[in-house]
Amino acid sequence: MIRSRPLRALVAVAALVALAGCSGAAPPAAPSVAPDGVREIALKALDAFRFEPASFAVKAGEKVRFVVTNRGAIPHEFFVGDAAAQDMHEREMAGSGMVHDDPMGIGLEPGQTKTLEVTFSQPGQMLAGCHVPVHYGAGMKATIDVTP
Repeated sequence: MIRSRPLRALVAVAALVALAGCSGAAPPAAPSVAPDGVREIALKALDAFRFEPASFAVKAGEKVRFVVTNRGAIPHEFFVGDAAAQDMHEREMAGSGMVHDDPMGIGLEPGQTKTLEVTFSQPGQMLAGCHVPVHYGAGMKATIDVTP
């Protein structure tokens, strides 16, 4: 009987460890900071017309390097701006349909990874969107909450 107590304790500890591992709750990922001190946010552009992650927060005044990978088989883009800038870029892309880089956006061919550095000057809500024709309207956007 004395021998069973340590065994019961061991079984109880093992059960708790197993339950913790099965909870599905992973600890939150720490922000990635590059050697040059710039915060990096990794995103995936998917052919399901979405970005992963679909939302994140940054601080006003913070310089952020978006590392965007096109995990799909079709071109995508990643354009950062407020709702008005997104609307304007959507009209621009509807006319050309060509994926290209500009100061607030990057075009991504299938399998390609590119970076875009943005400094968010003031608090508010910004968006990132893909404006390859039909993509933005299908919901390919991410919300960027800029906090004070």
